[in-house]
Amino acid sequence: METIAGIILFISFFFLLWFGAPIAIAIIASSVLTFLFVLPFDVAIMTSAQRMITGIDNFTMLAIPLFVLSGIIMNTGGIAFRLVNFAKVLVGKLPGSLAHTNVVGNMLFGAIAGSSVASAAAMGRIMTPMQDNQGYKRTYSAAVNIASAPTGLIIPPSSVLIVYSLVSGGTSVAALFMAGYIPGILWGLAVMIVAFFMAKKENYPVSKLPSVKDVFYIVGSAIPSLLLIVIVIGGIIAGIFTATEGAAVAVLYSTILALVYKSLKIKDIPVILKETIEITGMILFLITASALFSLVMSYLGLPETISNALLSITENQIGIMLIMLVILLLVGTFMDITPAVLIFTPIFLPVAQSFQIDPVHFGMILCFALCIGNMTPPVGSALFVGASVADVRIEQVIKTLLPFFAVVIIVLLFVTFVPQLSLFLPNLFGL
Repeated sequence: METIAGIILFISFFFLLWFGAPIAIAIIASSVLTFLFVLPFDVAIMTSAQRMITGIDNFTMLAIPLFVLSGIIMNTGGIAFRLVNFAKVLVGKLPGSLAHTNVVGNMLFGAIAGSSVASAAAMGRIMTPMQDNQGYKRTYSAAVNIASAPTGLIIPPSSVLIVYSLVSGGTSVAALFMAGYIPGILWGLAVMIVAFFMAKKENYPVSKLPSVKDVFYIVGSAIPSLLLIVIVIGGIIAGIFTATEGAAVAVLYSTILALVYKSLKIKDIPVILKETIEITGMILFLITASALFSLVMSYLGLPETISNALLSITENQIGIMLIMLVILLLVGTFMDITPAVLIFTPIFLPVAQSFQIDPVHFGMILCFALCIGNMTPPVGSALFVGASVADVRIEQVIKTLLPFFAVVIIVLLFVTFVPQLSLFLPNLFGL
């Protein structure tokens, strides 16, 4: 009975996706259909409704809309330009310096905004005209922007890591935040290495460094924006406030900063709140749908079945991890990261724990692998936004993206098989 129900669950889910149903609707419909197959009608409906409500009935979940609101406020104006100028100071002497500025800008702004799409859009709009003026190819500019935009999903504060914390059974958000720094920075550095060699080959110019006086001004103007990360992450690590309280602090700080910069006007508030509600509603709807999906899988014993199936192929840890990486990379190409984290964490985490893999380390592996899907077709959000902002076709930029994709995969392998890349900072801070 459970086997047939499992087949119904996955076939109905992929059937609905194939015919264009929104992913949250596909998850809910397939879950309810499966429950109706194994439970009485009234029990199935009541259980589904209760699970969908309890799936988001969590105080930690409040951090998500607050971080979203903070990111949108910081994105209203002024912040991205200050971070770009700061990035120029850091990488101005490298060949193709504007490309490296784009990467560093994405790492900084992405961490503040918490969105690869917002980062790709903001950095693309600023950097593309500047790179055009210095003779950079549009496909190169777009590829660098697209490849580095997802770093903000790994470098904290990150709503993706909060979602993983919830679905993994309460893995420390503070530990996950600290774990994200080294993998996220390595991603950015890998993109910069490829950009460096491409720039050398094309003989792209080196930007002129600003004067010492200008450097002090640029760094000083960027520090208030960068302090958001220090205050929020530092407060969470020090135990001064929880992740949810830290998100509220981020909203307060970003609001004050936007008012000081005079980039926030009263007329902007309804637009900001509307965008926050839309994004939050989408995320929470996905979470509540995936909570039901996870319950159905747990009721049918599917995580254990899949775990046993993987272990029946090989009991070698390296082999199992490689199989999971391939699956996650494939899933990331057609599924948004939030539902993918919610669906595949309860399936793969028990397998990882059977090999004594730390949940924090596995969270980095899972989120890193799925974030790569942001830069790949057919549903890569950073890919589409980055290409649109640069005004290039997807098929034009894909070829230039391939070397970036390759080096990011190499970094993923290092993150997977060198646990200290993820665990060094959490261990250092006793998390």
